[in-house]
Amino acid sequence: MGSVGMAGVMAMNLVAVGDAKADVTGTLALASDYIWRGSSQTGEEAAVQAGVRATHGSGLYASLWGSNVSFEPDSGARSEFDAVLGWSGELAPDWSLDANATRYLYPGTGRALDWTELSATATFKQRAWLQLAHSRDALAGGHPGTYAQIGMRLSLSDATRLEAAYGQYRLASAQAPDYQHVQLSVIHAIAPRWEVRATGHATDNAARQLFPGNAGTRLEVALQASF
Repeated sequence: MGSVGMAGVMAMNLVAVGDAKADVTGTLALASDYIWRGSSQTGEEAAVQAGVRATHGSGLYASLWGSNVSFEPDSGARSEFDAVLGWSGELAPDWSLDANATRYLYPGTGRALDWTELSATATFKQRAWLQLAHSRDALAGGHPGTYAQIGMRLSLSDATRLEAAYGQYRLASAQAPDYQHVQLSVIHAIAPRWEVRATGHATDNAARQLFPGNAGTRLEVALQASF
């Protein structure tokens, strides 16, 4: 194709993208704990969390999610914001993909705890998923880390579902040993835009050594609204 023809196609594509409307959604949640990959991020205290996401018709999206945090030893962080840029869409009739880059931000720490991760999640029939995530600066520790999670979702009724997941975090030996965790959730819709969930978490001894006092066996209960 000549340069003029290619330019015309690119222009038409830009117009088509520009004409597509962005869909803005959000969430607001109150949780008994904020547990991330098996470890409490709030010292087992309650968390208030909120997020907003703008999704373009092309599948491109941007989102911002935040929560209060509390770490030991005290790093000065009182909040976490996850800024995400990504794409999600259908790959085949039964398969979908979400690929994104996430920047974890902790105001008040002089950017010492900020780090970036690339992630991709493949989902089959909205019933099972496989996630792979990698960072060259995992947990802001200066070493690479790769996280993998496999999960399944089972509907018990129109309002209730079960979700189970197993995750493994492979970290550079200079930073910490690899660790594993599992979680099991019961989620129940109590209104069209409201749901309550209870999640049990468990980790191995490596996680307990890496996150003393914050890993192990935990129960998290949350009420979430979507808008």
